[in-house]
Amino acid sequence: MEQLKIDLHNTVTALSSSLDLVGIDEVKHGKRVAIMAKNVALELGWNKADCLTLLHAGMLHDCGVSRAQEHRNLSEALEWDGAEAHCIRGEAYLRACPPLAHLATDIRYHHTRWELLQDAPLDQSTRLRTNLIYLADRADMLQLPFIGTEQILLECPAIVDYARKQAGRMFAPELVEAFAHAAAEEAFWLSMDPEYLDEELAEFGSHQAQVMLNLDDVRALALLFSRIVDAKSHYTEEHSERVAKIARYLAERLGKTGTEVDLIEIAGLLHDIGKLRVDEAIIEKPGKLTVREYACIRRHSYDSYRILRRVFGQTPIPVWAGYHHENLLGEGYPFKRVPKEIDLEARIVSVADIFQAFAQHRSYRGRLPVDEIIKYLKERVEQGTLDAQVVSVVIDQADACYRLATE
Repeated sequence: MEQLKIDLHNTVTALSSSLDLVGIDEVKHGKRVAIMAKNVALELGWNKADCLTLLHAGMLHDCGVSRAQEHRNLSEALEWDGAEAHCIRGEAYLRACPPLAHLATDIRYHHTRWELLQDAPLDQSTRLRTNLIYLADRADMLQLPFIGTEQILLECPAIVDYARKQAGRMFAPELVEAFAHAAAEEAFWLSMDPEYLDEELAEFGSHQAQVMLNLDDVRALALLFSRIVDAKSHYTEEHSERVAKIARYLAERLGKTGTEVDLIEIAGLLHDIGKLRVDEAIIEKPGKLTVREYACIRRHSYDSYRILRRVFGQTPIPVWAGYHHENLLGEGYPFKRVPKEIDLEARIVSVADIFQAFAQHRSYRGRLPVDEIIKYLKERVEQGTLDAQVVSVVIDQADACYRLATE
């Protein structure tokens, strides 16, 4: 089976960066949690393998959060009754992704109090790891207003005091003491500055070997990304997965074979990753978008392109996914590409995206029947914006495409 060389640390970092888009006011929360937890683990003398697992779990601990309101709820209260839901979702996402499945249990319990973890079916090392993520997560919520300023040096004793008061209840006593010892250094807090944070993660990642993943594992990583995106709203549920299936189906009928078909499918899965930045209130708005709201929507394909370059930069996936709103008149977005610059594969993803979107219930309209979708696609071809060859295949295979889009 065909393999791709993937930097797994860089992939986790990129996924964490995409999760940052959900909480615009708390950018890099996952990375700060990861670095804090890793520094406490080093204080405890944990081995390199456990520290790496902890770092990756910390970066992805909120992978079950796609909606801005849920992110706000988690940020505004040190304990929120609804917190467990995103832990359960995150565990499910990661268990379905073999390259990252080893992080699933840590994510499942990262909002569980230490006193309750004693009854969980976990070994002690897992209890400590997941509870350390919880400790770092709550500490980050307390330091958030002061990050990047000298004020954090005045406020950090209160954060340590909070942790100590929760020793034995929310947090393991040994973790609290190690946290207090590590946090006594000003560098512990000053390293949370966004500029320094990225440097530290890059330095840590430079010592990690790339791994060879078969395309099934790469597809599982892409599916993880897509499930997080599509969970933004029930109106977009499974949108990316269905776009990927339609794109693969069309590509095969246009003569594409082998690895190229797999990469087109992966591009379809990942085309909307940038939509994590878009508030669900915009996605679910039943009426016409304002100019500002539409501008927010328009930037998502560029964000997709930039995020995917970090993981799949050696492949055409970022371009095929990032160009899904370009058109053949050079009037699309975000790059205004002309026809000779738009690969057939990107044109396939574009048509698949349009077809599935119209076949899906949205906040502003119901699902369209197949004949109306075909009529619209024909009009776009006549206008010169969509590829006639790709659309002709959709017309010939309309019923099959509609099944892939809806069933």
